Amino acid sequence: MKNKARMSAKERILRMVMIALFCALAFAVMPLFRINVVFLTFDIKDAIITIGGLLFGPVAAVAISAVTALLEFVTIGDTGVYGLLMDFVSSASFAVVAALIYRFRRDLLGAVIGLVAAVLSMTAFMLGMNLIVAPLFAPEVYTREVVMAMLPTLILPFNLTKAVLNAALVMILYKPVSIALRYARIKIAGAQMETKIAADKKTNVLITVAGLALVAASLILFFVILGGEAEWFVNLWAK
Repeated sequence: MKNKARMSAKERILRMVMIALFCALAFAVMPLFRINVVFLTFDIKDAIITIGGLLFGPVAAVAISAVTALLEFVTIGDTGVYGLLMDFVSSASFAVVAALIYRFRRDLLGAVIGLVAAVLSMTAFMLGMNLIVAPLFAPEVYTREVVMAMLPTLILPFNLTKAVLNAALVMILYKPVSIALRYARIKIAGAQMETKIAADKKTNVLITVAGLALVAASLILFFVILGGEAEWFVNLWAK
């Protein structure tokens, strides 16, 4: 019983270490790749947070979302408490929904349903958050009437595309990450189903191709239609 208790404690510590690692990774990718569209900023941290949630559960997704938003707030953030709130809601509304659904249906269909629900959830939440928070953050520029006019032409397509791009990155990266963790003997939920899915090479190829296609389509929309501007790591250092 003592050995079992020690193993359980060891697994809990390892789980906490892995969650901390996902927090660090989510924070690290923020300055590496950003797309600015007017006053909105897209980065790929939500994909990292969601993978952590799929592997370790919805509570982990909440924790990683909160820690990452807080780290951004105290380091590179320039929008104060309002930005902190927006970052947390954006990440959590995406990652937690995907993780919750995948927890109860840990198969390919569950993953697809979870990601689709996450896309819709984040898009809906951010429409409401922009309508409420933007007038509070800059009332002299973004009045409620101005934000209302921007909802269908900018805020909706931006957040929908951002969510789709994050979902596509999860599709591409989740399987390699879960396989790597198993090889490292790190326990994740639903290991038998994970192994079964990983063995289906044809399915994995189709998922990767679909993910890459969605990434390409999303980036084209960001740069061509929404007029986004990329901000790269080297440019940050140049400042």
